[in-house]
Amino acid sequence: MDTVTTADRVHTVDRAHKAADRVPKQDRSRATRRRLLEAAVACLAEHGWTGSTVAVVAERAGVSRGAAQHHFPTREDLFTAAVEYVAEERCTALRALFPHGAAGDRQAVVAALVDLYTGPLFRAALHLWVAASNEEQLRPRVTELEARVGRESHRTAVELLGADESRPGVRETVQGLLDMARGLGLANLLTDDTGRRERVVAQWAALLDAALGPLTD
Repeated sequence: MDTVTTADRVHTVDRAHKAADRVPKQDRSRATRRRLLEAAVACLAEHGWTGSTVAVVAERAGVSRGAAQHHFPTREDLFTAAVEYVAEERCTALRALFPHGAAGDRQAVVAALVDLYTGPLFRAALHLWVAASNEEQLRPRVTELEARVGRESHRTAVELLGADESRPGVRETVQGLLDMARGLGLANLLTDDTGRRERVVAQWAALLDAALGPLTD
């Protein structure tokens, strides 16, 4: 049976350290920063603002509190960055909807938009809204980025629904859909009423077909 000597162990550890050293420091730093932001979003979704301290986020990210404070010296710095991260991730999720088109299925488009408003990213965004209502340092950033997400949401909905906003009332109809989806997201904080949500989605798809006309491929 082979025997692992101390020298072998030292050699193995040395090789591991050299391999780690070959990973650019900047890449490791970016990876740590991303883990912290993802952990901040998850903590917000699960624990809300008051339960999401730097220490809690650092523990979830698997880094020391000192490492977390190296990237984000204050709690406000961390969650201001998390606001931007959540906004970008929500926009990315919007852009990823139906990359090859909606295939003429307006109900699928409505269901996909509603899903975005009942998922963890929207839940985290809601906690950020609540925090921003009481935190002066967060409020301008949240307001700015939510406006950006709102514009992206509207643009994506118009494109996927095949809506012609030059027609009277169409813009308001699309915005009403997004407002409805946001309302379902708020309701989902308290209870998961999937059955009712499916019926609402089907009704809205029918209303959109009547208001916007047939959706072509």
